[in-house]
Amino acid sequence: MNNSTVETLIGAVVIVIAGAFLTFAYNTPGMGQKSDGYLISAEFDNVEGVNVGSDIRMAGIKIGTVTAQSLNPESFQALVTMSIDPAVQLTDDTSAKVTSEGLLGSKFISLEPGGSDTKLAAGGVINYTQGAVDIWSLISQAMFDKSGAKPAETPQAPAAPATPEAPDQAQ
Repeated sequence: MNNSTVETLIGAVVIVIAGAFLTFAYNTPGMGQKSDGYLISAEFDNVEGVNVGSDIRMAGIKIGTVTAQSLNPESFQALVTMSIDPAVQLTDDTSAKVTSEGLLGSKFISLEPGGSDTKLAAGGVINYTQGAVDIWSLISQAMFDKSGAKPAETPQAPAAPATPEAPDQAQ
């Protein structure tokens, strides 16, 4: 066998292995499959780190996926469309916040159910939202605070009153 035949066979094996990995990834739950949940939306002031495909979680359990993001040209807020598992019926006073898995983990949207009896229908809007917190700006603000504020001094207890000395009576 010459060199070019061996290189061609190795290349073919690599392509077959790559195809097997792609097939596995496509058939893995949550990857490459259309969601059959109902769509709801919410507006956030900041969705940094949340992308199409990010998780929607409730009590730490994945119940949906972000399906679209856009900027509302009137309010200049991020409009996020989510697909929610039909087995989970959200109430109309559900709140949503952008949070992360630890300090540097991936971002997701966490839903907190409300106490209302009215269910949020398909196409509904979550009104109570909290955007992502920019941890790096908070750290830099704490490190480079230019306000000149000094930490408050703790008040000291007043000194004990001095007792008058008794005159010498021994003389």
